[in-house]
Amino acid sequence: MRQRVDVIVTVGEGAALVARRATNAIPIVATELGQDPVKAGLVTSLARPGGNLTGLATQSDELWEKRLGLLRQIAPRVSRIAVIANPAYPGTLSCIEEIRSAAQGLGLQLSYLEASEGTALQRLLGSSEGDAADAVAVCWDGVTLANARAIGDFALKRRLPSVAPLREYASAGALLSFGTNLPAQRRRAAYYVDKILKGAKPADLPVERPTLFELIVNTTTATTLGLTVPPALLILADEVLQ
Repeated sequence: MRQRVDVIVTVGEGAALVARRATNAIPIVATELGQDPVKAGLVTSLARPGGNLTGLATQSDELWEKRLGLLRQIAPRVSRIAVIANPAYPGTLSCIEEIRSAAQGLGLQLSYLEASEGTALQRLLGSSEGDAADAVAVCWDGVTLANARAIGDFALKRRLPSVAPLREYASAGALLSFGTNLPAQRRRAAYYVDKILKGAKPADLPVERPTLFELIVNTTTATTLGLTVPPALLILADEVLQ
């Protein structure tokens, strides 16, 4: 017997798009949106979504400019960055565009390492495709997050400092991460569900963009790479992994 669904909660653009295509009546709370929800075609605007979907984005303007700037503070000689991204993920194009824009402003060159699923990524990490770079930037999606440890090992093996959007990558060996705290965002999603169950319409609930970000620095990785983290950066960090 089918049970009535009052609210659908999704994780990531892919699931949000599937839910959006499946129903225009059941309220949807979309979480962990790495791409601009307007550009992704999920909502009409952030302030007034205009349909049956609202939720929480994880990105904000100029985050990759900030991330690459932080990377440069620890590894000032970085000049060529290999971007690891999943071309099958809806938010990847936006991620690459943001990194490209940030890299141009900092005078950095880019190359791209594409992997559309776990097996392809494992093959990629076992190849020599990243050898022309002197740093790694990771676009967040389910595939790269599930393989964060392998990506961290890949970068360490080639002695490449790496930067990523989430603390989970830094915990798995990336040099640093700067971005949203996912557990906090998931807790925030409960606020939206509660409002909808009490009668609010998704069309009237603005999509939230993060205003607070956390900086995680992995000093074990820095030591392995022979890098010194500036004391000022350690003071600014929300967490230092040792």
